[in-house]
Amino acid sequence: MPPFCLGGSMRIPISGRLLCCASLVEPGARVVDVGCDHGYLGVYLLQEGIAAHVTAADLRPKPLARARENAARFGTAGRMTFLACDGLSGVREGTADTVICAGMGGETIANILARCPWVFRENCRLILQPQASGSELRGWLGSNGFAIREERLVRDGRFLYNVLLVRHGGGVPVSPGGHYASRALLTSGSPLLPEYLSRVERALREAEAGLERARDGEEAGRLAYYRAALREVTEMRRTYGDNRENP
Repeated sequence: MPPFCLGGSMRIPISGRLLCCASLVEPGARVVDVGCDHGYLGVYLLQEGIAAHVTAADLRPKPLARARENAARFGTAGRMTFLACDGLSGVREGTADTVICAGMGGETIANILARCPWVFRENCRLILQPQASGSELRGWLGSNGFAIREERLVRDGRFLYNVLLVRHGGGVPVSPGGHYASRALLTSGSPLLPEYLSRVERALREAEAGLERARDGEEAGRLAYYRAALREVTEMRRTYGDNRENP
């Protein structure tokens, strides 16, 4: 997608899922974009006057170099810091109040957060967009005291993505069904919720059927988990997916 001009200045194009992440950033925030890749999200936040400063962090040298180039090209380099580091390992406490982890697996996001003590402060805003393993991420968040304050669905191409706004404090371990949909998502009123819950229900049915066919006694625990999750998600779909007016 090429850049476009608005009011005589060149604007950077970003995907629907990154726009959704950007919509959860508070004005004046100091943002860390973990795994920044091309740096488009950070540039967008600065171009739109949303963020005051962006730290673009990536473990890989080539994407980080590309992010530097894009920042220079679009005129935001003076308000960005570029860090070559693993996750948040190179980000000093106090230099940011918002952490964005987008475009990576849920387990990877959980591992990044687990290794960074300062994200466990209630004043740290986390915006998380797992590409896969969202269930593992929700489970880890609840078990470690993080509460999902908001969860949005966004369609990007043929995919549906979940974007979570999270803070530490008030989180509790979640049930099997809660691994797949938070209370915040169920009450969001998203028009994409019925489709999302139907997709999850179908995937859980397939997982249950596969384990039943295996007839492996060692998989009994997993089978019980998927059955419990399926029951909960089916009820969620009936309550929230089929009746969006339900409070």
